[in-house]
Amino acid sequence: RCSVDNRVTRVAWLNRSSILYAGNDKWCLDPRVVLLANTKTQYSIQIQDVDVYDEGPYTCSVQTDNHPKTSRVHLIVQVSPKITKISPDISINEGGNVSLSCLATGRPDPTITWRHISPKAMGFISEDEYLEITGITREQSGEYECSASNDVSAPVVQRVKVTVNYPPYISDAKSSGVPVGQKGILLCEASAVPSANFQWYKDDKRLAEGQKGLKVENKAFFSRLTFFNVSEQDYGNYTCVASNQLGNTNASMILYEETTTALTPWKGPGAVHDGNNGAWRRGGCVWLLVLPLAQLARHF
Repeated sequence: RCSVDNRVTRVAWLNRSSILYAGNDKWCLDPRVVLLANTKTQYSIQIQDVDVYDEGPYTCSVQTDNHPKTSRVHLIVQVSPKITKISPDISINEGGNVSLSCLATGRPDPTITWRHISPKAMGFISEDEYLEITGITREQSGEYECSASNDVSAPVVQRVKVTVNYPPYISDAKSSGVPVGQKGILLCEASAVPSANFQWYKDDKRLAEGQKGLKVENKAFFSRLTFFNVSEQDYGNYTCVASNQLGNTNASMILYEETTTALTPWKGPGAVHDGNNGAWRRGGCVWLLVLPLAQLARHF
């Protein structure tokens, strides 16, 4: 907008050295530039669908009876941030080094930040286009979010998935006691990336899937060995082996016979039976009888 008065005889708008409008006459070919007002008080133009190339100085030139005057305004074009290039998803072995990049454009230049999408992560881990991780651990796997912000609009974000590969680690393998004729289960849990492959051995003999009386159920993070009807021959030492491309590990466990021995209550004088504590309480009664007899012996 350019304010004018009655003394003005000629008006024009210029962009740098190019004339856009002179009075009511349009001199530029750009259809986005239109004349809004040419009155006794105002001479204004409008630039539609502004582009970054429109940025720069604009001059309103007026001619009066005495001498020409100019008024200059500088157009600053703001552009929302846009991420133009970001690292692809990556898979790396534990202990390796990772380099992620995130490039963005915008006016003013956007600020780039990285953060790890993890419950244990605390705030930003980098305030730069580049994120370097040295000696990466399995806890550092997951998604990393790049955010580009310049306050023109809401920040734009994109994510990179980092997969950290590591050899199997057996986290749970317990022995189990089962009576003859009952159902028995041995469970082997392992953490690994890629997921572990499981194998079961009894002593040195590998157990095959579908073997009579047995069922081997393998999932991503555990393997279950089920005995449908435990026999004497099933008892013994079993080994779970978990392996992937990076290594293997094993754990041993025992399937043993679990027996329950019932106690027969004593029906003699002074016997008190109280479930599993019956024997202890009978012993207590006998001990109480010994003390008076010893005292009587000393007396006589």
